[in-house]
Amino acid sequence: MQHTENVWPVYVSLKKSEKQVGRWTSVQWELDQMVPASCEQPKGSNLVLLELHRDERASYRLNLDLDTPMLYLVCDELVDGTWVPASLSACQNVAAGALEGDTPVISMAMPDAVACWIEAFITRHGEVEICAHRRKHVNRRKELAEDQRRKNV
Repeated sequence: MQHTENVWPVYVSLKKSEKQVGRWTSVQWELDQMVPASCEQPKGSNLVLLELHRDERASYRLNLDLDTPMLYLVCDELVDGTWVPASLSACQNVAAGALEGDTPVISMAMPDAVACWIEAFITRHGEVEICAHRRKHVNRRKELAEDQRRKNV
């Protein structure tokens, strides 16, 4: 199964690890494998789609501009505590929303091929202007400080 303009299917498997924290043992889930669906499906892996949406382009741009762009694997938690990969996203807002709902999320470094694919998606559909409303306040404070300085001179 090959990727398209806005969907990249991948096989994902997780592994459970137990870590000693003081006297207690803590269970953590980690990424075991992530391979494109164009390859043979590894044993114990689930098919997950990395799907791009036009309304999330600003978030993708912010992610790609980081020193280490990330992918976010949203998981379903079964009754027995097992995590099952459910969806994959490059949008930080999707990961934050899942975490707010107590849904497990595993973050991982974005492969270069995926970063190029997302960059092409953004280029194809156009950049979205990122509005940082808080900057207006910072700029306004600078203007007021300069006006005050001029009055004092």
